Amino acid sequence: APPGRPCVGTALRRAPSAAGASGRSALADGSGRAVAAFGGAPDIYSARYAGGHGDTASYSELLQALEDVPTEARGAQFICALALLRHADDPMPIICEGIWEGRILNEARGAHGFGYDPLFWVPERKCSSAELSPADKNQLSHRARAMAHLRQRLGL
Repeated sequence: APPGRPCVGTALRRAPSAAGASGRSALADGSGRAVAAFGGAPDIYSARYAGGHGDTASYSELLQALEDVPTEARGAQFICALALLRHADDPMPIICEGIWEGRILNEARGAHGFGYDPLFWVPERKCSSAELSPADKNQLSHRARAMAHLRQRLGL
């Protein structure tokens, strides 16, 4: 599957459970990180990269794997897929995706955010995602982009 498509599958697997448990509409998220040098991996397995031993281990493993990769070949994306179901058996879920383009830095920078934010360079702001204020990240991120598509689809 192309980068990001497993995120759709994750969101579609999560949404019916939430709708069934609540008896209401449900919105589910499937997110991941795709690194060009790895053919789009680890995608939805980002949280389990480095065996799920936390951010520091994941950073170290990612940086080690990219050690000989030049800056221009360190392209990366944060990907988010949202699935909205009106009820647990909704045959026509609304699916929206958001992609945030950037690249992987040589070292962690910044103190905001979580996950891979300190390693993700945001070209339009010339800083890492972790150096953005929470308000700025909430306007630029892959989740913000997916949510903007969803609001548009809903006519909001």
